[in-house]
Amino acid sequence: MRSRSCSKKGTNVDRALYAAATGMAAQQKNLDTIAANLANADVTGFKRSSMRFSALAASDGGAIGVASLGRRLVFGQGKLLKTGGPFDCAISGPGFFIVSDDRGRHAYTRDGSFERAADGSLRDRRGWRLEGIRIPADAVSVRVARDGRVSAQTTHGARKIGRIRLAVFPAPERLHPIAGTLLAASPESGAARTIEASAIGKPQIRFGMLEASNVSVVEEMMAILGAQRAYEANAKGVQAADEMLRIADNLNRG
Repeated sequence: MRSRSCSKKGTNVDRALYAAATGMAAQQKNLDTIAANLANADVTGFKRSSMRFSALAASDGGAIGVASLGRRLVFGQGKLLKTGGPFDCAISGPGFFIVSDDRGRHAYTRDGSFERAADGSLRDRRGWRLEGIRIPADAVSVRVARDGRVSAQTTHGARKIGRIRLAVFPAPERLHPIAGTLLAASPESGAARTIEASAIGKPQIRFGMLEASNVSVVEEMMAILGAQRAYEANAKGVQAADEMLRIADNLNRG
């Protein structure tokens, strides 16, 4: 009878140990995500991430631990800051700027800090080119309307040179980060759909402005405190379960 009882207790302790260990691993991933958010709090167009978790169920229906479902991007609007940059653009509302590299690969971003390249294209700091726009060599200034229409004042007068179009996705939170604020489509995000900005309504292109990150330092610091407490609680659970296993092992030997 004592052997069966100890065996049952051992199984329960194993469950408790596994639950606490997976809880520790989950909170460590949570802390890593929060740290990444804080590290990018001052990056133009950066969108914070959050970790998603799910309970692991045993065959009897009880919960035995926590599984990570991965990071999800959170697309709250960042504050629009006036910069006066000659080619700076921000998006008010949903959507992404469509950029491509010299190999023809496409990416999507909320960072509209563009600069004019020698070939007349507008490029970000990594050299990715804004789709559909090329500035004439004789342009002395550029203007972007809220509906994305781009015009240039040249030495020969005003000239319309194109329109900035935006991309939207069925599930933008499932886009895949590839470098900084650059995002790539994934099977989970769905395919990009191109839309036009609007002079009235959303989305709009705001010229001479940039979108700040949507990271709240205060909220992230509060989240760190909560994650640390949860991690410490799970660590104590591991210690307690380990001690109970040691006691159960001694009883079996007796």
